[in-house]
Amino acid sequence: MRCSIIIPTLNEAAEIEAALQRLTPLEPYQIIVADGGSRDGTADLAVPYATVVHSPPGRGVQLNAGATRATADVLLFLHADVQLPHDALDAIEGALADPEVAGGFFRVRFGRSLAEAFIGVVYDITRWGGRGMVYGDSCIFIRRAVFERLGGFADWPIMEDAHLVNRMRRAGRIAALPQVVRPSPRRWRHGGFWRTWASWWTVQALYFLPVSPRWLGRFYKHVR
Repeated sequence: MRCSIIIPTLNEAAEIEAALQRLTPLEPYQIIVADGGSRDGTADLAVPYATVVHSPPGRGVQLNAGATRATADVLLFLHADVQLPHDALDAIEGALADPEVAGGFFRVRFGRSLAEAFIGVVYDITRWGGRGMVYGDSCIFIRRAVFERLGGFADWPIMEDAHLVNRMRRAGRIAALPQVVRPSPRRWRHGGFWRTWASWWTVQALYFLPVSPRWLGRFYKHVR
């Protein structure tokens, strides 16, 4: 299986080299860094390890820009601060052996504190069997043909990842893989657990009302 791993970045100099070095043992077919105008040298640090694509800022816009340079049959969207398991690509290949599967995601575990472990359990419960809201820190993967047919990510400042997975469900089955990916808990630690938790659930509730994703993006930037 050929897999293009696409990483959106914006001022990730502290993370990007380690993130790309962790991918080397996986031997992906292609690594693409889609940079949204970093001012801290992120793009330069990524050059020895990946194809760097420059894009306007915005995660959906950046991921779409990266996908245009992808040449593999499968796309895996990876945040710079998320660690993949060593058998990630084998697990994806196994899931996509079923032609009915359009794509999927991984289980999530954050840090080792009780609160961070609780977040991971909630993630699992809310997405049991591939249902519920799925976000980019779950490392979404998708067949390239399906991604192109769906028109890629929406040009939204937030919730573009969940929106893509919701559309994927109409294209085929979603594989909820048992392997664990480990996002950095930096967001929870920086913003405070309860404040981050409240803003996360508020954004989800407003999304379902529905509230404009562009308004949600401004709201989330203010409260996070």
